[in-house]
Amino acid sequence: MSTIEEAGEADAEGIAAVFAPYVTDSVFTFETTPPTPDQWRAKIHGSDLPFLVLRGTKVDGFAFAAPWRPKPAYRHTVETTIYLAPEAAGRGDGRRLLDGLLERCAKAGARQAIAVVVDSGNPASRNLHRAAGFTDAGVLRRVGFKHGRWLDTLLMQRELG
Repeated sequence: MSTIEEAGEADAEGIAAVFAPYVTDSVFTFETTPPTPDQWRAKIHGSDLPFLVLRGTKVDGFAFAAPWRPKPAYRHTVETTIYLAPEAAGRGDGRRLLDGLLERCAKAGARQAIAVVVDSGNPASRNLHRAAGFTDAGVLRRVGFKHGRWLDTLLMQRELG
């Protein structure tokens, strides 16, 4: 069974390997260039918010929280991010990883979690977030352009704590 742990420097290569195909081959992220392992290391160490990895024999996924907006009044609201390697999907690990992230966010003082889900017709992320208690908060239409098409984002929200 996979374990969920705090991410560390040694996980940066695995995180980069999980995320890169989402950047290059899908519309699930609006990134257009895969971050390097060094960029992931900086992200891991650059925040006081949770950054978790799903570990089997390798890094099978990751989830982290970031400030929703930089203005001080938003300090209790976080944006959540979660990605799984394709072979890790469908085993319930995504839900365990997201639940672990939300629990740690609440302990860190967050009161609201926001997920920004690219609404590309693939319901997996939307369904995962709904199963974890997120509700639809709104749709931003045609706000991203990637791989030759305009994309919407679905904003989802969950109260914590």
